[in-house]
Amino acid sequence: MKEEIFNIYVKKVCDIFSVDEKILFEKVKRQDVVDARHLLYYLCSQRFMKGVYIMEYMAEKGYVIGNSSIQYGINIVKKRAKKDKDYKTFIKEINNEV
Repeated sequence: MKEEIFNIYVKKVCDIFSVDEKILFEKVKRQDVVDARHLLYYLCSQRFMKGVYIMEYMAEKGYVIGNSSIQYGINIVKKRAKKDKDYKTFIKEINNEV
């Protein structure tokens, strides 16, 4: 069940950031790709996905990442949402669609 939600978020994040899904799961450090990953982690955490599950789903797609990196990404999105009302609204809209 949660994996389906993860996959929906992957598609939405890739569409929003105009990032190919394949690139999202490669060790690419372009800022748009990193931002997309961070948002993906945050959205998943808002659906009560534990870090270990996010790690598992990412690994299944070919991207191995640790829980501390996932938590870091989540915190980055939280900070940005606090400072940027538009970004916070944007996140709410995505959550309302899923």
